[in-house]
Amino acid sequence: MDVVITDHHTPPQELPPALAIVDPKLPGSCYPFSELAGVGVAFKVLQALLTSLGKEKLIEEYMDLVAIGTVADMVPLVFENRYLVKRGLRVLNNSPRLGIREIINKAGLVPGSLDADSITWCLAPWLNASGRLEHAIASYRLLTTTDPVEARELAALLGQQNLERQRLTGKAMMEAHAMIAEQGLAPLIMLCHTDFPLGIAGPVAGKLVEEYYRPVVIVNIDDKNASGSCRSIPEFNIINALSQCGGLLSRYGGHAQAAGFTTTAKNLPLLQKALNEIAETQLKGVDLRPRLDIDAEVALPELGGNTYQLIQKLAPFGKGNPVPTFVSRGVEVLSFRTMGNGQQHLRLKLRQKGTTWEGVAFKMGDSLMEVADFLDIAFTLEMDRWGGMETLRLNIVSFQPCTVMSG
Repeated sequence: MDVVITDHHTPPQELPPALAIVDPKLPGSCYPFSELAGVGVAFKVLQALLTSLGKEKLIEEYMDLVAIGTVADMVPLVFENRYLVKRGLRVLNNSPRLGIREIINKAGLVPGSLDADSITWCLAPWLNASGRLEHAIASYRLLTTTDPVEARELAALLGQQNLERQRLTGKAMMEAHAMIAEQGLAPLIMLCHTDFPLGIAGPVAGKLVEEYYRPVVIVNIDDKNASGSCRSIPEFNIINALSQCGGLLSRYGGHAQAAGFTTTAKNLPLLQKALNEIAETQLKGVDLRPRLDIDAEVALPELGGNTYQLIQKLAPFGKGNPVPTFVSRGVEVLSFRTMGNGQQHLRLKLRQKGTTWEGVAFKMGDSLMEVADFLDIAFTLEMDRWGGMETLRLNIVSFQPCTVMSG
């Protein structure tokens, strides 16, 4: 049987036998963009095939899937990736397929207003939920069905599975925090457990990287084998680190900041020691704290007019192309309160130089006592769509008390 392999990971030194291997990261590749997602590479093969058959117009019906897969794969949204996502979002907003339309309805998204964040926080988690908990066939059926009844049933199933995925992730995060508190913080966090569900190990590792800003390895152990999911920071190439430990691994693969491996349980202590030594060497002197990049300092009155519309010309936003972040200093707090289930968010009413804005600080409800009369705030501009209304507001990503009053 002739086999064609498509991939977007860094290829191993010894390539598998195949009629063709399509991977922009292959040594000697002359393709001008090496950061395509897995779905992007498959798309290029399909595009070439349809073009050779004179049916290139059929490619448009797959652009929604390309956009979802590209955003979900957390590749940089620059160059061709940005173009593919922008084109796919047009399809998602103008003519979503039946299954996606059902997710939009059940998740409370606004039809016609989907962006990359809609994929990141809703469409992708719903579609990934079945594969993380059981089998991805339910998501495949939802994406291909033409039966409205089946679409509704499958979307409801995926919604339930996504809630269960969130529950399991929350439980695993509590266990991870307890393990980190017990063993202490090292340049590389490696947590080994017999009960980490494999399907959520990657997302848990990603959340821990955001929280502690250091590479994280989550390992699930059974009697003889161990499977690991790795997430990392820009300063530490995790796939290179695994390559240096190749003799201890049964198999491994991935990217600079996301990878996975399998090994034997008896090799695990040696692997942990080796990875820790590599991290200690490479991260020596690195300030392992999250960094917030600010694009400009502005006063709140300067954000009126068509500022938001101009910013949206840079969209879709995501990894490699973040939404512009601003800082305003000496902003007066008129009122503030917690909001959301469990009161985990903050809502603030702010004023500066006679201009009043509403702001929301997501997942900062526990910082309620840190709110002062005047704050320095870092934020992005976002459109709040609720109850059929659109309201421009500040998405506050960080704040600190300020003694300078600018009114």
